[in-house]
Amino acid sequence: MAGIGRLARYGLTQPCPQDLPLWDLASQRPLDEEAALILEQIGRAADPDLALRQLHRLYERDPSVLAEIGGKEDLRIRLLTVLGASSALGDQLAAVAKGWQALTHTIPPRYEVHSGLTDVAALRAGYQRGLLRIAAWDLADDADIEAVMTEITALADATLRAAYRLALTRVPSAPRLAVIAMGKCGGAELNYVSDVDVIFVAAEDEDLSTGTGVAAALMEICGQVAWPVDAALRPEGGRGPLVRTLTSHRVYYQRWARTWEFQALLKARPVAGDAGLGKAWLAGLQPLIWRAAERPEAVEDVRSMRRKIVDQIPPNEVDREIKRGPGGLRDIEFAVQLLQLVHGRADDNLRSGNTLTALRELVAGGYVGRQDGKALEEAYRFLRRVEHALQLQRLLRTHTVPVAPAAVRWLARALGLNETSFRSVWVAHAAEVRRLHAKLLYRPLLAAVAKVPADGLSLRPDAAQRRLELLGFADPRGALRHIEALTAGVSRTAAIQRTLLPVLLAEFADSPDPDAALLAYRQVSEALGTTPWYLRLLRDEGPVALRLAQVLDSGRYLTDLLTRDPEALRLLADDAELRPRTAQSLVDGMTAAAARQTDPAAAVAAIRALRRRELFRIGSADVLGLLDVSTDPLFPAQQGSAAVPPKGGTAKAAAPARAAGQSAAVPPSEGGKAAVGQALSDLTDATLAAALTVARAAVQAPEDMRFAIIGMGRLGGAEMSYPSDADVLFVFDGGTDAAALAVAEQLRTLLAAPAPDPPLGVDADLRPEGRQGPLVRSIAAFQRYYARWSQVWEAQALLRARPVAGSESLGAEFVKLADSVRYPPEGLKREQITEIRRIKARVENERLPRGADPLTHVKLGRGGLADVEWTVQLWQLRHGHAHPDLRQTRTLFVLRAALRAGLVEEADARMLSEAWVLCSKVRNALTLIRGRASDQLPRHGRELAGVARLIAPGVEPGEFLDDYLKVTRRARGAVERYFLS
Repeated sequence: MAGIGRLARYGLTQPCPQDLPLWDLASQRPLDEEAALILEQIGRAADPDLALRQLHRLYERDPSVLAEIGGKEDLRIRLLTVLGASSALGDQLAAVAKGWQALTHTIPPRYEVHSGLTDVAALRAGYQRGLLRIAAWDLADDADIEAVMTEITALADATLRAAYRLALTRVPSAPRLAVIAMGKCGGAELNYVSDVDVIFVAAEDEDLSTGTGVAAALMEICGQVAWPVDAALRPEGGRGPLVRTLTSHRVYYQRWARTWEFQALLKARPVAGDAGLGKAWLAGLQPLIWRAAERPEAVEDVRSMRRKIVDQIPPNEVDREIKRGPGGLRDIEFAVQLLQLVHGRADDNLRSGNTLTALRELVAGGYVGRQDGKALEEAYRFLRRVEHALQLQRLLRTHTVPVAPAAVRWLARALGLNETSFRSVWVAHAAEVRRLHAKLLYRPLLAAVAKVPADGLSLRPDAAQRRLELLGFADPRGALRHIEALTAGVSRTAAIQRTLLPVLLAEFADSPDPDAALLAYRQVSEALGTTPWYLRLLRDEGPVALRLAQVLDSGRYLTDLLTRDPEALRLLADDAELRPRTAQSLVDGMTAAAARQTDPAAAVAAIRALRRRELFRIGSADVLGLLDVSTDPLFPAQQGSAAVPPKGGTAKAAAPARAAGQSAAVPPSEGGKAAVGQALSDLTDATLAAALTVARAAVQAPEDMRFAIIGMGRLGGAEMSYPSDADVLFVFDGGTDAAALAVAEQLRTLLAAPAPDPPLGVDADLRPEGRQGPLVRSIAAFQRYYARWSQVWEAQALLRARPVAGSESLGAEFVKLADSVRYPPEGLKREQITEIRRIKARVENERLPRGADPLTHVKLGRGGLADVEWTVQLWQLRHGHAHPDLRQTRTLFVLRAALRAGLVEEADARMLSEAWVLCSKVRNALTLIRGRASDQLPRHGRELAGVARLIAPGVEPGEFLDDYLKVTRRARGAVERYFLS
C-alpha cells in the first residue's frame, strides 16, 4: 500500500493499493498523465475512497480497465462517478466480467431490449445493465431529473412486458389480461428503487383463472429480476381478488370506492398485456374519476389522508423524511392531485398522471400561480434528486436523509453540493413546500369549486345560460354578457376568471339580487383588471374570493366603497386586517396622512380616503360576522340561545332556540352591532380630530385658543350607524368668536367637499337655540345659556354629550357643565315629564315620513329606536341624580343600569334591548343593501330578503318580518308601561 501523502489533494483518506498502478510512492505523484486524470476524476466522486476501492476491484478482475478509462474521457467520468456514488452498482460491476463496458454508450436507449429474452436470469442481467447506464447518464452527464424518471419508467415498462411474456409460458392458454401501471410507474416518474404498483384486469369470467396464474407468475418474475410488484391498490386492497373482470371493476368503483382510490386512479396507465382491454378499462372509469371530487367528503378525505400519512412516520424520522414528511414529495403530490380532481372535471388538460406535467398544466390554466408553480417544481426536482442519490448508494428503498456526517457528506457531494449548502437548500425547499401545500390543499376556494357540479363548471354560452337560469338570475342573457366580458380570450386573466366564476355564480345565487352581485363583480374586476395581484389574491389567499362574493351580495354600500377604492380588497385576506382599528391608531394614521399634504383640501381628502377604507373594513367585518360579540350576563336568553345563528350559519342551527320560544329575528346579542356602532363612532371621532387640526392650521387659529368638539346623538352615544351624521356642538375658550367660527366653518366646508366617498355630515342643530343660535359658543356662553334659558329637551339632548375631538381639558369642563343640566338634582317636575311625552308624540306625528308604515319604521315606528331611547332617557332625567350608574351615554348600558336600579322588570328590559338591537341591525342592513340611508323595513321583495339574509341567515323573509313585528310589538308594550304612564 502506498502512503497517503499528496493523495489527500484528491479527497482520499486511504492509501492507494500498491498493485493499482496509479501512484508513484517514491515521487509522491501519479505514475503518468492518464493516472493523474483518473485520480482527479476520483477526487470529484461523491466518495473518493469508495471510488478508489471499487476501481481496484475492477482492476483485479480486468486490468484493461485502467487503460480504457485513462484514454476515454466519457467512460472515465461515467465509471468513476458511478463507483463513488453507489456501492451497490460497484458490486454489480465487479461481479460481471467486462460489465463496465456498458458505460461506453452515451445516451440510454429506450428499453425494448427484452423482447427476445426467454429466462429470468437474462432478464435480470438486462435490467441491471439498463439501470447502470441510466445511473451513469444521470450522475455523470447531469441528466435532467424528469428525463431520468422517464427512462427508469421505460425500463420498468419493458421489464413488465418481458415478464408478462415469460409468465404466459407458465399457463396452458393465454387469457385476455391487462396490466395497469399505477403510482409512480403509472405517472412515468419511477425512482431507482421502488415497488411497481399495478392492477390486473381480466376481460371475462373465463379469463380469471389463467389470468390469476399469469398475474402471480409476473409478480414472481419481477421480484426475482428487479423489484416487488405491488397490487395493493386494487379494489379491496390485499383482501380483494388479485384479478377482477372489467365489469367487476366498474361495479366496485361505482358503488364502494373511496376517495383515495380515485386519487390513485389519476396515475393509472395500461402497460402490458391486452392493450385494448387496458384502454377500455381506463375509459370506462374516467367519468367516475372526474366526478369523485363532487362527493361531499371528497376534499376533506384527501386532506385527512395526507395527515394520516404524516402521523405514521416514526417521530425520530419525521424531519428527515423527504417523501412522506412535512415539506416532502407527498405534500406536492397531494396538492397537485387534489387540484386535478377538483378542476380536472372541466379541464381535460389537467388529467396527466405525471406530477410535473400536471403541475405545469395547472399553472398554464391559471389554477396555480406562476411563482408558486415554479417553487413547487424546483422543490420537486430537488427532492427527487435527493431521493435518487440516497437510493443509489446501496440500491435500497429509502427516503430518509441520514444523520451520520460521513453519510450526509456522501449524499451532498453526489448532488454537487457540500454539507452546509445541501442542508440550506433542503430546508428552504421544505419550508416553501409546507407553505404552498397548506395554501393549495386548504384553500376554501377549492372546497367551494368541488361543490359545483361538473356541468356547472363549463362557461360555454349554451351551458352557462342554462346554469344561470337554474341559479335564479333574472336576466341570464345579461349575466352571460358579463361572464363573456370577463372570460373572453386566452389570457391568463381570462383563465383564472374561468376558474373563479363558477364558484362565485353559485355564491351570488344565494343573494337577493344575483344579477346586481355579478355586475358588481364585473365592475370590481374591470377596475382592478390590470393589477397583477388582484386575481392571484382571489385564487390563492384563503377565503378572499368567497368573502368578496358575500360582500358584493350585501348590496350597494360596500360595493360602491370597493369600486372607489379597489385596493381595499386586500383586507379580505386576513381576519386580523378586518378587525376595526383602535381610536388612537385611526387618529395617528389620519393626522400623519394629512401632514403629508400642503393644501388643506388635499389634507382632508387624504383623511376622507382613509375613512373610506375604514368604512369598508368595518362593513366587511360586519357582513362576514367577524366582529367580536360581547357577552351580557343580564340577558342570558338573548345571548346564549338565539335562534339566529351567526352570519354564515344555517337554519338548522337556529332550531333549538326557536323551540325555546325566542324570535328568529332577534340577534344573538347587541355586541355584534354595538361593536359596529363603536367602530363607526371611533372612526368619526378620528375624522373630526384630524380635520380639526387641518382646519385650525388653515385659518391660523390662535395657539392659545382651546377648541373642542362635543359629540351628541348617536355619535355621543358611540352608537353610530352607517348613514349617521355627526351630531356635534362646537365649544371654545380663549381667542375671539370670529376665530372660533372660522375654525368650525372651515371644518364643515372641508368635510363637505365633493369626494368619492360617503359624506360625513356635521350637524350642529342640537346647539342652544338650534339653527337660530350661533354655530360656536364659548364655554362661558354655554354656562350662561344653560343656567338661564335651557329647556327640558336640551337637557335630554345633553344625555349623550361626550367630548370627541380637540382640547381634552375643555371637553372635561363641558362634561361637568352638562352633568349639572342633564342630571337635575331633584329630578324632573311633573310638567317637565308631561312636556317630554308631548314632544315625543309630536315627533311621532310630524316626523314620520308621509306614507311610512309605523309598524316597520325602525327609527320612529312603534317599538323602534326612538321608543326605546326616549324611555331610557326619561329614566336618566328622572333618576340620574340618585343613581350614578345611569349617567352613561350608551342606550343599552343605561338600560342595564336601570334594571340593576329596579326601575324596570327584567322581562321588559329584555324586550326593550331586543328591539333596540334588532332595529339597529335592520337600519344598518338597509343602508348596506340600498347604499343610502333608510329607516323603512319593506314588507316584501328583494330588500326584505336581503335584510333577512344579513341578519338571520337561513330564516325565510316572511318569517323574519313576523318576528320583527313581534319583537317591536312587545317593546311598544313596555314603552307604554314605562314612558307613557
